[in-house]
Amino acid sequence: MLEKSFGLLFYLKKPKNYVKGTMPIYIRITVDGIPKEIAVKRECDPERWNCHTQRSRGTNEDARSLNEFLETLTRQIHEARRKLLETETPITAEILKSILTGTYEKPRMLLEVFKEHNKQLEALKGIEYAPGTVIRYTTALGHVREFIRWKYNAADYPIKQLSFNFITDYEFWLKSQRKCNHNSTIKYICNLRKIVNYCLKSGWLSKDPFFGFKMTKKEVVREFLTEDELKTMTEKVFAVDRLTQVRDIFLFCCYTGLAFIDVHKLTTSNIAVGIDNENWIFTSRQKTDTPSRIPLLPQAQRIIDKYKNHLKCVYDGRLLPVLSNQKMNAYLKEIADLCGISKPLTFHIARHTFATTVTLSNGVPIESVSKMLGHKSIRITQHYAKILDKKVSDDMLLLRNKLNARL
Repeated sequence: MLEKSFGLLFYLKKPKNYVKGTMPIYIRITVDGIPKEIAVKRECDPERWNCHTQRSRGTNEDARSLNEFLETLTRQIHEARRKLLETETPITAEILKSILTGTYEKPRMLLEVFKEHNKQLEALKGIEYAPGTVIRYTTALGHVREFIRWKYNAADYPIKQLSFNFITDYEFWLKSQRKCNHNSTIKYICNLRKIVNYCLKSGWLSKDPFFGFKMTKKEVVREFLTEDELKTMTEKVFAVDRLTQVRDIFLFCCYTGLAFIDVHKLTTSNIAVGIDNENWIFTSRQKTDTPSRIPLLPQAQRIIDKYKNHLKCVYDGRLLPVLSNQKMNAYLKEIADLCGISKPLTFHIARHTFATTVTLSNGVPIESVSKMLGHKSIRITQHYAKILDKKVSDDMLLLRNKLNARL
């Protein structure tokens, strides 16, 4: 981070109760208007000191020795400044003073700590962290790096200089430069928050830069298919087998609540007899590594039976012939057009459909839905329940009928 102004000044400093004789020599280092003074542990007679050249007058041995010493200090400071510039380390008068006095400790840098954190995540990928988590933090690191370059024209940023303004400026950059929506912005800031918390707990930060910063997400309306749309898609006959196959797997997700990645990894070993002597899916969510136990509805069982002899299932040992996420979502858009569904169809809508149209709307308790979805907290499932006006209407109709019966 290049400083805006830099200056060096050697001068004599008059001690207290000074009458006559030599005075100690000081050097003043000024960076961006902020000065730091250092006693150079040499003295000079005021009558022999040249204020313009900041050196001793004369050619005798004492004058030459003193001037050479001051030249050496000057070179040391300029060399220290050059090295800081090469490593793109922020330059301050305090840092230059500490280098000169031998007390300098290289400041801990934000991106260095972030990279070390991500290395640990990568080492634990598939053990404690899902691949998606590693990708998210890699992206978050890239965003912070770009922001520091954009805002400070630097390769990194000292942890001790983190402030509330740094956080708010980063939020502004994500929204204005990266064009992130509010909730995506908050997610990236949450990733940064984890790194800052680590710095706080390690004692590298004395004050929390996030103090007073609100990290509230906006409520998002979650799309899902209605009963009529599910029926239309189920009954639609496609001229191309690949569309039928993708439609069937999408419907399987609608009746099981599984995300794309969780369906992709299903094998026949994930199907077992449950407590009710019916077939259940026993798996764990890739995203959160939480267990999911889902009783198989007849609609889902029929799809499994339909593809049990499919070549891809037989050779790969998979429960269903799932293609790549990119291809599946591309074909879903084609399916939506053919079925007259205007909603932006993706596999995640299937998960929302299971939570709303298939379960909650049909009276399945939210606790059971939360468990089948593999949510760690029922509060996450409540986001789905908030949009079920029909369920509220049906419940209130029952209450209305009960109250009318008492009249």
